[in-house]
Amino acid sequence: MQRQDSPLAGRSVVVVGGGFGGLSTACYLADAGADVEVLEKNEQVGGRASRLEADGFRFDMGPSWYLMPDVFERFFSHFDRSVEDYYTLQRLDPHYRIFYKDGDRADVVADRETMLDTFESYEDGASDALQEYLATSETHYDVAMEHFVYEDRPRLRDWVDLDVMKAAPIGLKLVGTMDDYVSQYFEHPKLQQIMQYTLVFLGGAPGNTPALYNIMSHVDFNMGVFYPDGGIGAVVDGLVELGGELGVTYTTGSEVVEITKRKAGFHVETADGEVRRPDRVVANADYAHVEQHLLPDHERQYDDDYWAGKTYSPSAYLLYLGVEGDIDPLEHHSLVLPTEWDGHFERIFSDPGWPEEPAYYVCAPSVTDDSVAPEGHSNLFVLVPVAPGLEDTEALREEYREFVLADLAENTGVDVRDRIVFEEQFCVADFADRYNAYRGNALGGLAHTLRQTALLRPGHRSSAVDGLYFTGGYTTPGIGVPMCLISGEHTANTLVEDE
Repeated sequence: MQRQDSPLAGRSVVVVGGGFGGLSTACYLADAGADVEVLEKNEQVGGRASRLEADGFRFDMGPSWYLMPDVFERFFSHFDRSVEDYYTLQRLDPHYRIFYKDGDRADVVADRETMLDTFESYEDGASDALQEYLATSETHYDVAMEHFVYEDRPRLRDWVDLDVMKAAPIGLKLVGTMDDYVSQYFEHPKLQQIMQYTLVFLGGAPGNTPALYNIMSHVDFNMGVFYPDGGIGAVVDGLVELGGELGVTYTTGSEVVEITKRKAGFHVETADGEVRRPDRVVANADYAHVEQHLLPDHERQYDDDYWAGKTYSPSAYLLYLGVEGDIDPLEHHSLVLPTEWDGHFERIFSDPGWPEEPAYYVCAPSVTDDSVAPEGHSNLFVLVPVAPGLEDTEALREEYREFVLADLAENTGVDVRDRIVFEEQFCVADFADRYNAYRGNALGGLAHTLRQTALLRPGHRSSAVDGLYFTGGYTTPGIGVPMCLISGEHTANTLVEDE
């Protein structure tokens, strides 16, 4: 029941898109008293965190890493709940295993002394450098989260603030790139890769991501990597359950094809011809898609050249595989890395094409969770980051499939080619079709380059349409599940502020 003294009591809001940003926004708005409905294009909510279930296998189709547990705890605590009310977590150890393509192998584990020994084995003095790096990363994380992530600053005047001024010296040191920053601590290329790989979660590369994102090493090494029992889909279920308790309603299979502001209010039309007339609209669908295809020309903030000129998160070539037998020595999370990876990032950001020497990720949740595969079988998916907008044909996919599976066998010792009992592929065209993703980008937004950080990202509040708001990976604080949860809070706060 809505509280009559709530800031949004009596207001109706339609949230377009049921990804993490939309689900989070819906919870915050319902808690503020609004009557909220989430309209989702696909057959299930979750956005890129959809689930694929077939033949006894269950796959998280998108996000599979549970990082930054403090963000999830903070989210649920806002509603006087806890994470444990909705799902259970296991801390993974090792966090992940790295297979280098020269035959070397390294584990990133929870035990600090073991990691110090690992780093020292590659480079004299690297253990001390790691201690210093992680201590600095923790400080940067605390400052960034308090002053620049949890605190939304959408306008230039918002940065004229005492807290910002105190944090500015740290920020100014971190406007360089991650590759330059990491090289100040470690010379060995493999150690540099370990410290930089988490940039993939931000949709960037070491050469185009600000050094500020060294905070991801604190997330990785100090905070740990977790697995929600049942997969990331269990987190989606938790948000939906919470939203239901707060009064949110969810309608799936309902693709919005038009959003217009008329004299009588908003007109939100779906593909089946149904119309909603809410007081406010929050768009969690792809920001560029909403602007270019759902809004009339005079209600758009940005023209086509604006979107064409942005740097997007990579797309991905994905293989979802159900396999007979085990897949040892793969861990729950495994990385396969070339000894020289600049060429892979060039094929994503500067010279788009199918990577010839790819760095890629393998997820094998059946290592941890028996429920995701039938007895005697293993569940894994392989994700190769590729350029958005890449030519994506069945012939190219099949050729790349053979290449990737052979590469996996050669570099991990796991040959699944004659043991596959279930298989699905997902690539650039599928991201565009299923999620209306601009150029088929996989992570749901703009890469975290220096020119696309903080107030340089598109805003939560439409400057062209009063009462229209945006949430999700295009907005602040950025892409990734934890960031989208926070984006939902920022969007809801902006809407409340405008009442």
